[in-house]
Amino acid sequence: MQSRLANIEKLSADTFDVLIVGSGINGAVSASALAGRGVKVALIDQRDFAGFTSMHSSNLVWGGIKYMESYDFGLVRKLCLSRNHLIENYPSTVREIRFLATVARGFRYPPWVLYLGAWLYWLIGQRFTRTPRLLSKAGIHAEEAIINTENVAGGFEYSDAYLFDNDARFVFNFVRAALDKGCVAANYVGSLGGQRREGLWRVKVRDALEGREFVVRAKVLINAAGPFVDRHNRLTGQKTEHHHVFSKGIHLIVPQLTPHRRVLAFFADDGRLFFVIPMGAHTCIGTTDTPVEEPEIALKDVDVDYVLGNINKRLKLNKPLTRQDIIATRCGVRPLAVRAQGEGSRDFLQLSRKHAIDVDSRQQSLSIFGGKLTDCINVGEEVCAIVENMGVALPDKTHKWYGEPPPEVREAFFQEAARLGLDDLTAPSASEKLSSRFWRRYGAEAFSLLEPIRRNPEQAQLLIAGTEYTRCEIDLAARREMIVKLEDFLRRRSKIAQIMRPYEIRQSPGLREACEIFFGDQASAKIDEYFQTQGAIVQASPASLPRRTG
Repeated sequence: MQSRLANIEKLSADTFDVLIVGSGINGAVSASALAGRGVKVALIDQRDFAGFTSMHSSNLVWGGIKYMESYDFGLVRKLCLSRNHLIENYPSTVREIRFLATVARGFRYPPWVLYLGAWLYWLIGQRFTRTPRLLSKAGIHAEEAIINTENVAGGFEYSDAYLFDNDARFVFNFVRAALDKGCVAANYVGSLGGQRREGLWRVKVRDALEGREFVVRAKVLINAAGPFVDRHNRLTGQKTEHHHVFSKGIHLIVPQLTPHRRVLAFFADDGRLFFVIPMGAHTCIGTTDTPVEEPEIALKDVDVDYVLGNINKRLKLNKPLTRQDIIATRCGVRPLAVRAQGEGSRDFLQLSRKHAIDVDSRQQSLSIFGGKLTDCINVGEEVCAIVENMGVALPDKTHKWYGEPPPEVREAFFQEAARLGLDDLTAPSASEKLSSRFWRRYGAEAFSLLEPIRRNPEQAQLLIAGTEYTRCEIDLAARREMIVKLEDFLRRRSKIAQIMRPYEIRQSPGLREACEIFFGDQASAKIDEYFQTQGAIVQASPASLPRRTG
């Protein structure tokens, strides 16, 4: 909280090269890229960092194989190369994963045609991943007995990638990298609009916690407000070539359905792609892809019925999944960039998922529309080039602003962790060793976790029962992760709220101690605030897990 208050004072006192409105993936990479190259950057968001669209993705980093059906091969190639680049630069976080796609009898394409498409996809992606495989009905049953093959013609397997941690954590790490390079960032600070006068943007903002209003001054304004880009442009009087339409998607988190670490892909009854995605000891199922008019949406019974109906039809369970099996949900919109003329009438499912950046050089502003997490590095690079063309110097133009620390830093950390005996302190229930987890989550900052453990090994103990967060990690998050509300930690800095039911979190030993570290004497109020705002589908004890048959 202290770092946030200090940054708010800087926002009102300083003049910046660039002000970025919005800290979803587009705003976060823009801030990281510009700050990493020496630009004086301010970043604000009316919610928490990654607090809207960027916390509701499927956690997949994929080249968009489904876009091949609309012959958008240029986008597919760009996304595949971006996926490869992320795997190379974030090997601890972005990992290759196999997709097993099942094709029903009577589908618009036979399995062998889709298999050939998977080979073309692999070639377009420069043969970076493992090769595709064609599977018969019997082969699918042998490898994933949970799949109902009664109406199956066959299938195929190919590779893409996924985020080991949650999407919001991945986005926040770009914000953290920007902060480390001098960016002045604050969550829960919303823009009320602004004007450009005398060579500077003057944007009026409001601190949502204190109610204080003040002005932020900057040479360049970047509108990265995600699904709210159009609204913010109306506040600043900006005219753009593109605008947004919205696709609603939901995911349901349930207990683990299959122990195999692969994504099961199906075509739903209406032809849309549908996934069963591993999440450690849990499974994520979805999604819908429904046009909506506004970005503010809610989970509806029809959405849940759609996902449960499709999953129960395609998996062979001892008993169907019901609402009682749902641990958590994701419900969000994807903003899709369309031109004001010509694209609004296209089939919604055929609309391109590519990003677009509209530039007003006279007003020194730019607006980022659409996009995918997969393409985030490209967005950061494009924004740097545009800002430089507007006359803002990039003092460290060659700096590589993304990626994990270099191999020698990684090796030094693991050597130091080994000397400390860190992995011997790993909890028996943990899914991975402490050294691997610390490095994946914090990179070079993981060194700062070793000294507290050296002084007191109890710092390596799990603080919140049922999670994989140690005492020293809670201390680190309190110092460096600008946690304002309990939800910021449970839902976005971690994925605790996605793998535990609300009543399990509330009853978890250590929750209050963690909140006291985060919030001091406001701990009780913050706990009450969080649980009062939860709209969980299920509050009762979980039903027995439907197990696979076969």
